[in-house]
Amino acid sequence: MNMVKTESSQNLKTGQKAPDFNLRGVDGKLYSLNDFNSKTLLVIFMCNHCPFVKASIKDIIDLQSHFKEDELRIVGINSNDPEYEEEGFENMKKFAHEYKINFPYLLDETQEIAKTYGAVCTPDPYLFDMEKRLVFHGKINDANNPESKPTRDIMKENIQKVLMEEKIVKDFDPSIGCSIKWKS
Repeated sequence: MNMVKTESSQNLKTGQKAPDFNLRGVDGKLYSLNDFNSKTLLVIFMCNHCPFVKASIKDIIDLQSHFKEDELRIVGINSNDPEYEEEGFENMKKFAHEYKINFPYLLDETQEIAKTYGAVCTPDPYLFDMEKRLVFHGKINDANNPESKPTRDIMKENIQKVLMEEKIVKDFDPSIGCSIKWKS
């Protein structure tokens, strides 16, 4: 299995509006940006097979549990080529079930949404404020490898800052993960 370590790149800039999407979730429902009306919105490009996602999925689930739904909504988007091993809609359903995911997990089959956001790796998290403007693009925590034990919940700290209307000093802190598997 090819695990190419990729750092997220800055396409969407701080202060820019979240690009809209209309994607099907593993629950069979269609979701768009307007379905999420909380003080913060965390859009995470993720997938099923990546060790970096598997290493942080529990932290992501804990994040959603930690905050009330009007404070934080998380949405996971899978933009990997559905033909890639362990990817695709059926595997997403299995993954969501296995990890008991407590947020919508959507399939970006055309990969257009990943391109619009400029997502390049999994996980690639984008945090938006109430106006759906980008406030932070970066890490869930400070672990740089799937084996590392995180010591700081960077995303949680930043969500708390937004809720308290404080400024996030480091608004771009590149996430590290596997590269998104683009269709050839």
